[in-house]
Amino acid sequence: MSMVVVDASVAIKWLIPQRPEEADVENALQLFDLIDSQAATLLQPPHFLAEVMAVATRLEPDYAERILFAVSNMEMSIIAGTDVYRSAIRLSMQLKHHLFDTLYHAVALQTSGATFITADAAYYRKAQGLGRVLLLKDFTA
Repeated sequence: MSMVVVDASVAIKWLIPQRPEEADVENALQLFDLIDSQAATLLQPPHFLAEVMAVATRLEPDYAERILFAVSNMEMSIIAGTDVYRSAIRLSMQLKHHLFDTLYHAVALQTSGATFITADAAYYRKAQGLGRVLLLKDFTA
């Protein structure tokens, strides 16, 4: 797996792994290690930082600025463009799911060889038949 897209459900496990409510943290950290060692490239839609920070600020407000620093310094490529948005719109309508969630999947679908990894089981159930999506609990390094 050379290119990955992750949503906030995965990224928050990297940034706040000590939360007892978080499942599959080990899988998330293995994925992070692949990205950190440059064995995998992280691709993201434009709203990634805003969404991760919204979750982090709600869960750990005292550490939000440190989390912002960490996320801001992660090496990633932001993928945007009309094709990505068009794909996300179609996914959103087809799956009856929020556009912000479908943008992650659209980046993977519009980028050859990319896979969207999510811990959002509800989204995964809806989208698994469309390809290029993997549930975090099924990820192995």
